[in-house]
Amino acid sequence: MLSPLPIDDVLPAVASALANANSLVLQAPPGAGKTTRVPPVVADAGWAAGKLVIMLEPRRMAARAAARRIAEERGGVVGGEVGYQVRFDEKKSRDTRILVVTEGVFLRRIQSDPFLDGVAAVLFDEFHERNLLSDIALGMVRRVQQTVRPDLRSLLMSATLDPEPIARALGGCPVVRSEGRAFPVEVKYLGRSPREPLPSAVAAVIEKAVTTADGDVLVFLPGVGEIHRTAGEVEPLARQLGLAVMPLYGDMPPEEQDAVLAPCPRRKVVLSTNVAETSLTIDGVRIVVDSGLARIMRYDPQSGLDKLELSNISKASADQRAGRAGRTAPGVCWRMWDEAAQRSRPDRELPEIARVDLASAVLMLKDWGETEVLAFPWLDPPFADSVRLAERLLQRLEAIDEDGAVTPLGQTLARLPTHPRLARLVVEGHRRGDARRVSLLAAYLSERDPFSNPRHGGGRPSSLATARSTRSHSDVVDRLTAIERFLSTGQDQTPWGELHRGGTRLIQQAADQLRRTADAELGRVNEVNPASDEIVMRCLLAAYPDRLAKRRDRGSDRAIMVGGRGVKLAPGSCVTDADLFVCVDIMDAQPDAVVRLASAVERDWLPPELIRTSDEVFFHPSQKQIVARRRVLWDDLVLSETPIATPEDDATAEALYEAAKSSWSSVFPDDADVAGYLARVQSLADWMPDLDLPAFDESQRLAVLRGLCNGRRSFAELRSAPWLNAIKNSLTWEQMQTIDREAPERIGLPSGKSSRVTYEPGRPPVLAARIQDFFGLRETPRIAGGRVKVLLHLLAPNMRAQQVTDDLPSFWANTYSEVRKELRRRYPKHKWPEDPTEMFRE
Repeated sequence: MLSPLPIDDVLPAVASALANANSLVLQAPPGAGKTTRVPPVVADAGWAAGKLVIMLEPRRMAARAAARRIAEERGGVVGGEVGYQVRFDEKKSRDTRILVVTEGVFLRRIQSDPFLDGVAAVLFDEFHERNLLSDIALGMVRRVQQTVRPDLRSLLMSATLDPEPIARALGGCPVVRSEGRAFPVEVKYLGRSPREPLPSAVAAVIEKAVTTADGDVLVFLPGVGEIHRTAGEVEPLARQLGLAVMPLYGDMPPEEQDAVLAPCPRRKVVLSTNVAETSLTIDGVRIVVDSGLARIMRYDPQSGLDKLELSNISKASADQRAGRAGRTAPGVCWRMWDEAAQRSRPDRELPEIARVDLASAVLMLKDWGETEVLAFPWLDPPFADSVRLAERLLQRLEAIDEDGAVTPLGQTLARLPTHPRLARLVVEGHRRGDARRVSLLAAYLSERDPFSNPRHGGGRPSSLATARSTRSHSDVVDRLTAIERFLSTGQDQTPWGELHRGGTRLIQQAADQLRRTADAELGRVNEVNPASDEIVMRCLLAAYPDRLAKRRDRGSDRAIMVGGRGVKLAPGSCVTDADLFVCVDIMDAQPDAVVRLASAVERDWLPPELIRTSDEVFFHPSQKQIVARRRVLWDDLVLSETPIATPEDDATAEALYEAAKSSWSSVFPDDADVAGYLARVQSLADWMPDLDLPAFDESQRLAVLRGLCNGRRSFAELRSAPWLNAIKNSLTWEQMQTIDREAPERIGLPSGKSSRVTYEPGRPPVLAARIQDFFGLRETPRIAGGRVKVLLHLLAPNMRAQQVTDDLPSFWANTYSEVRKELRRRYPKHKWPEDPTEMFRE
C-alpha cells in the first residue's frame, strides 16, 4: 500500500485532462509527489498502452533517484518497467515503459527519431528551472505535435512557475493545481561579513543549527570546492557529535550519491550544490542552511563557451531551498544574508535562453530541419543578436554555409555531445589521425577544471613546466600531457597544482564517449604513432578560428586578436616567440584581455582558402592623410601588409571624408571670406525663409566636405581646398544672385566708398564706417528686401565708434549736433557740416 501524497488528490484530473488534450500544465509544490506519482498515471492510461512514457529531469542524479523511487512504488526494480538513461549510465530494457532521462539524452533521441515513434507522452519535470535544453525539447515536442503526431502528449510539471502564461503559450491547454502539504518552515536571516571565508561562516551556522534544532541538515553551497573546504571546517564538530558529513554534487559516482539519499544511522549533514534544490528528496532533513549562492551557467565571451558564474540566487530558488526543510515535518531555514538583501534579489533567475551561448542550440535546430531559428515555437524566443552571433560562429566553424544551411561537417558536429567548437576540435583530430588525444583535450576544455590551482593561474610555472613547454609551444598541450601522464602513471603532481583524481577520471570518461561517437559518425582511424603535439595544435586552430591573434612586436607579450581585441599573454605562458597563436581562454581586462591558455600557430597551417588579400585605403592618424596597403587577412586579422600607391577613387575620397568629418577644426579653413559668406547665407535664410535657402547646417556642410574630398588625400589638402567656390557651387545661380542682392557683401555710401557688412546669424547686420562717409545719407540702409535694418557703427577719424544706431534720421536730428561739437574740437582739420544730410565731400 502506497503512503498517501498530496498529489494523489489531483491524479484523476491529470488523467482526465490528458485523455482530452495533448498538453497539460501541472503545478504542485515541492514534496507533493508529482515526480513519482504522475508518470505511472500517464503510463497506465488507455491511450498510452504499449507505448513509452519519457520523463525529462534536469540532472542525472535526480533522474536516477526518480526512476528508483517510481520502481519501488510499482513493486519492481530499475531497469524493468521503469528505467533511466543519463550520460555515462543507463538501466533500461525492452520491458521499460517509463523512462527517466536527462534533457540532453532526450534531445539526442528526438534528433535521431524526429517522429518519436513508440512514445506516448513526454513529461517535463521541474520545468520552472527553464534550462535551455528543456526549452528546446519542449519546442521540438510542440513541433512534432503540430505536424505529424497530434496524439503525442506533453505534460509540464513545476513547483514555482506561474502556469497560466505557459498554458496560453501551449494553445490554451488545461491547468491542474495541487495544493500540496508543506509543513511550516521558520526562516532566519543571519547575514555574513564579506571578509569571513564562506566555509568558516557556514561551519559556524551548522554548529548553531544542530545544537538548537532536530533532524538532518541540508547545506546549500555554490560548488564542489566550497563543499570540500566546508567539510574540513565541520570535521571537529562531526567527530564530537557523531555526525555523518556527506558531500552531494552532480559529478559524484552514482553509488556515492545513492548513499547520501539512503537512510543513515547517524545524523546527516549533507553539503550540496543546487542539485538538491529540486526533484531529490532526502528523508529526515528538517534544517536547511543556505549560503544564498550558486554557480549559474552563463555565456563567457572570453572562452567562447558557457561557464558557471558565482551569483546570488533568486527569491524563487531561496523559497525552493527553504521548502526542503518542510517535506516531512516542521523545519527551519537559516539564510546567510539579511532580510533587506532578500528584497533586492531577483524574483526568478533569467531563463538560460537569455544568458547562455546559443551555438549548440542553433546547430541542433538547423540540423533537425528548422531553417529559421527565430520561427521555432519557443516558449520565450531568444534575442535576435544572440542568434546572429551563434550563426556567425557556426559559419567560422564551417558548420553552416553563408545561407544558414547545415553543411555535411555541421551534421557531424551536431551529433557529437559537446559544444560545436569542441566538436570541431574532435572531428579535426579524427581527420588527422589523433582522435584519442584530441578527444581527451576536448573533454578537458568542457569539463570542470581538474587542477587544484586555477586552470590559467597568473603565477609563473615551475621549471618542470618550462622545460615541457619549450617543446610544445602550447599551454593547452602542456596540460593535456599532464593529464595523460596521470592516466598512465597515476602521477597527480603537476606545475599547475595537484590533479583531482575523480575529476580527471570524469574527463577520461567524457573523452571516451566523444571518441566513440566520432568513430560511429566518421569511422575508426589509425592513430598517429607517436602522438603529435603539432596535430593537437592544428586542431585547436580549427576549433578557435575566431581566436587567432598576431603578436604586435617580436618579443612582446601583447597581440591583436580577430575582431580587433587587444590581448596579453599571461605570465608563464610557454608561447614565447610565436608570431601567431590561438587564444583558447582569456580573461577580460583593460586595456588588454589576458590570455590564460594560448597555443602557437605556424603561418603555413592557415588554410589558404580562408586567407584573403585586400587592397585597402585608410586614414593614417599621425600622418593625417590617406594611405594604401595591400593586406593579407584571416577574417579581419591582418597577417601582413605592404604599402602601395594610393588610388584616386571613391574609396580614397570616402576614407578621407570619414576621418575629416569628425575632425572639422582640422580641415575647415581659417578664411574670413568663407566664414563671411556662410554667415550671409545663414542670416538671409533666417530673415527671408520664403526664399528656401540652405542654412548650411551640419549635414549641408558635410555634403560640401564630401565633394572636396574627391581627388585629395590629406587634411592639409582639404584645408587649402577652394571652400568658397565649393559652397557657392552648391547653390543655384538664382540663389547666388539673391544672396548678393539681399545680403550684399558691401554697401555703397554717399562718400563714394563702400564698406563691408558684417553678418552673424541671430544678430543684425553691422556696417562700420567713418561718420563723414554717411554725410548725405538720410535713411538707415535696409537689406533682405527691406525687412532688416543695418546696425550702423559711426566711427570717428581714429576709427573708433562714436555712435551705434539703427535709426540714422534720429541720430542726425537729435544727437549729431553734440557729437559735432566734440569732433570739431578733437579733429579741427576735418569738416563737420551743420546739416549732415546734405551731400558732402572732404
